[in-house]
Amino acid sequence: MREHYRSEDFTESDLSADPMDQFARWFRQVAVGGVLHEPNAMVVSTATPDGRPSSRTVLLKQYDDRGFVFFTNYGSRKGRELAANSHVSLLFPWHPMARQVIVTGTAARVSREETAGYFRTRPHGSQLGAWASDQSTVISSREELIERYEELAARYPEGEKVPVPPDWGGFRVVPETIEFWQGHGNRLHDRLRYVREDAAGTGTGAGPWRVERLCP
Repeated sequence: MREHYRSEDFTESDLSADPMDQFARWFRQVAVGGVLHEPNAMVVSTATPDGRPSSRTVLLKQYDDRGFVFFTNYGSRKGRELAANSHVSLLFPWHPMARQVIVTGTAARVSREETAGYFRTRPHGSQLGAWASDQSTVISSREELIERYEELAARYPEGEKVPVPPDWGGFRVVPETIEFWQGHGNRLHDRLRYVREDAAGTGTGAGPWRVERLCP
């Protein structure tokens, strides 16, 4: 099975000077076009300290010049792996537009204030679900999960303020590289990657961005 991509050229002259501005431009195009059910769905890949990887789909909840934010149970597999190894990769697979965005960087927890602010925007049922699920742990049955949820629903009925779970919150991925991939026919894809340069040898990776073109 092979798809013959039909798309416009994507060249250096098309790029914004800042990769987060470029991401915002592509994200708006995907979101407004209505071709994807959840354009903010991304594959988050983490690894243990000895290099054993794992991946899962997570929803991006915020992005700005500081990075990309998602929320999870800190006791989940990704939460535990990020606590031990902060290196992470994000993949936005926008296949209907023959586009991908690949981010590599490091993740750190957001503040509890930022977590609480987002938690309050979640639907009531999703707030209860964050309490009901000890994410990534073994459970005996779905009935056990439903029972936990129903107990919480009785304790915190609709309209009742649900506290933020202590082991639940956000991660902000601070990018070190951001690659914009535009598919073309004959595998002659455009791959333009922003790389964060080191600022005066500080080792912080807080310098300016340079752009590289990669072979497809």
